[in-house]
Amino acid sequence: MKNKQFTFMLVTLSFLLVLGFSTQALAGETYKIACSLAITGPTSDVGSPYAKGVEDYCKYANDEKLLGDDKLECFVRDDGYKTEVTKRNFEDFLDEGIVFYLNYSTGSTMAMRADFDEEKIPVLPASFHAGNLIDSTYVFLPISSYSSQAVGLAEYVVAHHKGSGKPKVAMFIHPSAFGRASRDDVKKAIGVGLGIELVEIVEHGKDLDNTAMLKRFQSKGVQYVISHTVQPPVATMLKGAQGLGMLASSFGQSGKITFLGAHYAGGPDLIGLAGSAAENYYWTTSYKLMTAKGPGTDAQLALAKRYGRDKSVGMSQNYTNGIMVAQVAVETMRRAKSKGKKITRAALYEELLGMNGYNAYYPLTTVGPVTFSKTDREGVDTLQLYMAKDGVFGEVGAPFSPEYVKKIK
Repeated sequence: MKNKQFTFMLVTLSFLLVLGFSTQALAGETYKIACSLAITGPTSDVGSPYAKGVEDYCKYANDEKLLGDDKLECFVRDDGYKTEVTKRNFEDFLDEGIVFYLNYSTGSTMAMRADFDEEKIPVLPASFHAGNLIDSTYVFLPISSYSSQAVGLAEYVVAHHKGSGKPKVAMFIHPSAFGRASRDDVKKAIGVGLGIELVEIVEHGKDLDNTAMLKRFQSKGVQYVISHTVQPPVATMLKGAQGLGMLASSFGQSGKITFLGAHYAGGPDLIGLAGSAAENYYWTTSYKLMTAKGPGTDAQLALAKRYGRDKSVGMSQNYTNGIMVAQVAVETMRRAKSKGKKITRAALYEELLGMNGYNAYYPLTTVGPVTFSKTDREGVDTLQLYMAKDGVFGEVGAPFSPEYVKKIK
């Protein structure tokens, strides 16, 4: 009798074990990605909506079963814009077994390039600094670099300048590698024939009064200012120019200054900071804005609503940023799965390198396709120019690719 009971217990236990393994198999695999960024501290105005974009798209991928029965687990952690904290976060993420990493700042991306290569993990940062790609194999820029954007703005100035002679341009840049790279590439473009006169380059401080700088620009005949920094100092400069009566009311207006900016130096949030002083500000990025009607913008607003975000988040280009990098990460997994590959860092890296030609990725959050290869790790190659009018940034012309970027590479 005892033997029969024991045999029954073994059969029952075996059944339960098989049931457990079957349930686990049906549940699918779990793939882990992570993001470290400045949700608080400097640039939190960018980092906070960016983090929400990453989180929401990861939820969406699971809810809509974009990876079938497999799941995505996404770790998002604040680093306060401190490289040493970013590095600790990254090490913790590695312990979790992540297969894809989303970094944030220029400083931390530059400092950790060797770590990324050592770990052989694909990385998409929020920084579009061209220098991130130097001495690196695993860092990919989501969109056109800051340098490409600044050169593109300078080309637009040349093409639309109505005065005689070369347009006189000043650059207003961030006092870091983040700002200086665009300065260097604009100089290179001038060296191979870009027809502007670069009158002055200012690495801004934390000044709340730009009166002396602006008057100096005016005395030197500066007609255009190209900014490559973050929004607050640009807003301060624009308000100062407005107070001095220097703002151009039309592109290249004689005796006034036309202001332009690259990605983080503009966008809808700038209008909130600068108010009416942002009117007629020209700005470029590779991302679509919510003012550009279409399936991509409709989908973004629906995503924000679905996960309880307020309208200001849903309208932010930084929310778009976060969505897009998560989109690319998920797309690499989807493509690898479709080929029967095990989801590993190596497999996802391979899918990124093959994302070109007929295999380009169209995420709808950008104005052009995402393309990568062994020789090109700068994602979306096209830019869209926007201009602030009546408190809203609207498209100016069609997406374009800067010509001089190809000449200086």
